[in-house]
Amino acid sequence: MLDFFRQVREDLELVEQEIKAVVQSRDPLLTQTSMHLLNAGGKRLRPAFALLAGKLYNYSLEKLLPLAVALELIHMASLVHDDVVDNSQTRRGTPTVKANWGNAISMHTGDYLFAKSLVLISQYENPVIAKVLAETSVKMCEGEIHQISTAFKADQSWRDYFYRIERKTALLIAASCQLGAVAAGAPVQDRQRLRRFGHQLGMAFQITDDVLDMVADQSLLGKPLGGDLRQGILTMPVLYSLEKSPQRRRLRELVEIPNKTDDQVKEAIDIIKEAGGIEFSFEVARRYIDKAKNNLALLPDRPVKQAFYEIADFIGIRRF
Repeated sequence: MLDFFRQVREDLELVEQEIKAVVQSRDPLLTQTSMHLLNAGGKRLRPAFALLAGKLYNYSLEKLLPLAVALELIHMASLVHDDVVDNSQTRRGTPTVKANWGNAISMHTGDYLFAKSLVLISQYENPVIAKVLAETSVKMCEGEIHQISTAFKADQSWRDYFYRIERKTALLIAASCQLGAVAAGAPVQDRQRLRRFGHQLGMAFQITDDVLDMVADQSLLGKPLGGDLRQGILTMPVLYSLEKSPQRRRLRELVEIPNKTDDQVKEAIDIIKEAGGIEFSFEVARRYIDKAKNNLALLPDRPVKQAFYEIADFIGIRRF
């Protein structure tokens, strides 16, 4: 487990146990597919953010546990649905639910996990928690539809890109930070500061993810490089290079090819690297991280706050 989770390590282990208990079903196949997804691993960032945010205020694992589990279930549901849409055969180096059981079982597994999250959230009397997660889930779906409808189209704008990554990643991380504070009785202004922190960190996380899809060690990434290019998804390095590269016309041609060969993917990545798309994107991610840290300065000075700084630094340097 990543070291910056040390202050909630034991509670995250309890969250993990609770997730395993919650996904159990009377139907053995649903249990099997859900556990397969869970056992594939993951950083559990969203539950960790909720617990750490709660540690800044009136912390109670009993109050935060249903929220932490629900956040991870929503994230897991989105992953299993994404794997169907993206036709992904592996995730984190492990066969996906889609690869092992097919599209129909995958979609119903995702629906099951999302429905389980609704049951957990229904335990809270505070309507803010349900409202924020409902709105976030709607926007996540909107983001996915936007991504599908714009696939293989090279004439996208920066606004399209930021709209998509906000909904794909940033909003659920923002909700995790905000709602952990809500469940722990934080003042309204601090909830909003934590939400902004999570949003800015989530934007940086996704931009970094988009870059690593082109330059990471494939064994650490757990999936083939250039996955976004193969799926026709235009990420920040691509958009920058379509504007700045002397080979922008060739890159445009490559982006719009539906079934790219490995050589075509490699050619596109080489053009992007030469244009400076990788460095530019890392710099934008760094700016988001700096903004995120600025929001931390106004939060209560408790030891747990250092963990948020460490997470921000990790996202800036991560290579997997």
